[in-house]
Amino acid sequence: MCTYLTMTAAIGGSALDRVGAFGLSDAVVCFDHPQEAPLEHALCIDFRSGTDPARRMAVELDADSARRLAESILATLDSEEVRALT
Repeated sequence: MCTYLTMTAAIGGSALDRVGAFGLSDAVVCFDHPQEAPLEHALCIDFRSGTDPARRMAVELDADSARRLAESILATLDSEEVRALT
């Protein structure tokens, strides 16, 4: 069953592919059937460059891995060391 739940977030940063580094403008997040990961459903994140739609970085994670990643990101950003720098 597909959820069709898709969210887009404006982001700033960069990614690296075979051609080189490129700027990121947005991330599209959905929970759906993955293209490559051997999973029935996955959290799919498509990091995109607004200046060149062909430059993108896609990630497909099982739900438990996605939750652990989200928790790790939030724990890092909430640390005193990082808070002092932001």
